[in-house]
Amino acid sequence: MLGHIIGWAHTRFGKLDGETLESLVVRVAADAIADAGLAPADIDEIVVGHFNQGLDPQGFPASLALQAGDALRFKPATRVENACATGSAAIRQASMAIGAGRARTVLVVGVEKMTAAPAALVQQALVSASYVAEEAEEGGSFAGIFGRIAQLYFQRYGDQSDALARIAAKNHRNGAANPLAHMQKDLGLEFCATVSDKNPIVAGPLRRTDCSMVSDGAAALVLAHGDVAVGAAKSVGLRAQAQVNDFLPMGRRDMTRFEGCTVAWGTALNQASLALADLDFVETHDCFTIAELIEYEAMGLTPPGEGHRAIAEGWTEVGGRLPVNPSGGLKAKGHPIGATGVSMHVMAAMQLMGTPAGVPVPGATRAGVFNMGGAAVANYVSILERVR
Repeated sequence: MLGHIIGWAHTRFGKLDGETLESLVVRVAADAIADAGLAPADIDEIVVGHFNQGLDPQGFPASLALQAGDALRFKPATRVENACATGSAAIRQASMAIGAGRARTVLVVGVEKMTAAPAALVQQALVSASYVAEEAEEGGSFAGIFGRIAQLYFQRYGDQSDALARIAAKNHRNGAANPLAHMQKDLGLEFCATVSDKNPIVAGPLRRTDCSMVSDGAAALVLAHGDVAVGAAKSVGLRAQAQVNDFLPMGRRDMTRFEGCTVAWGTALNQASLALADLDFVETHDCFTIAELIEYEAMGLTPPGEGHRAIAEGWTEVGGRLPVNPSGGLKAKGHPIGATGVSMHVMAAMQLMGTPAGVPVPGATRAGVFNMGGAAVANYVSILERVR
């Protein structure tokens, strides 16, 4: 194992007017340490995942976590960033510290405070995760970028608006069971499939229900060496983790295929000596429904161009061949950038321990997590397994 998740914490995601970046960090840091059965003095290192890009005036947040307990003073604390995969980047750094023998317990915090920023600033911050020289024209947005991806996909494989609506409806149905989700409402397939005043076209063929929401929130976990995890009340092993970066310019890639995602999945499954069919569920990066559709193909669930079959035939529903996003995913749970990757791992760990935030996957013991930064540029896959 590359480390063991022995404790975690997670705020509700949404428009959290009463919270600051600091209050979110301190709360989840303290709660995750306590959930792990540890004291602040037991933590060897801290990694904070925070995208920011001007979303919050506090541009140097790593040491905010020290305020979760005086005994954290003088512990090494580092902020990492890798666009929307920032949280998984933080977990990878924690795993490397444990693997290198530099730490036995690492506190990982993912956080973002987005809703207090003006809409134009949020749009500018998000589009900075694209290849700005070519893809961030004036008025550009990340929805516009994924709208273009959807158009390219539709041109090659036909109109898949129905598949996207089915993905949105699935994830909102799952999110309705998640008390931590930004939107806890089953919108239904008809609403998601119909363009209306409440569900307008946002970019290209993407409707509002095809786009994740701007959210505030934080999640944290404690990653520990196996020797420490032996004495923990619960343990979810990080059996494998892969990071694969692709070219930043979309013009250098076939955007109907997330090839970096494919390589990351292959690397992680090979590292774990598993096949996709050995997993009980997946939490995947559905920043837009077109992303989830292409990710079905990239992970090997279907051949290219046939991702629509996975959702139309119920493969990715709970009870299907491979449930995807039983937590509600980014689509319903929300997408506070720096918190997302940590949240996905916490959601998976909770599900594996039989205490899901979302729809239960009965008997689940293994999970996959795919978190990406930019338009399939920074690709992270984790394989998690219940140990105890």
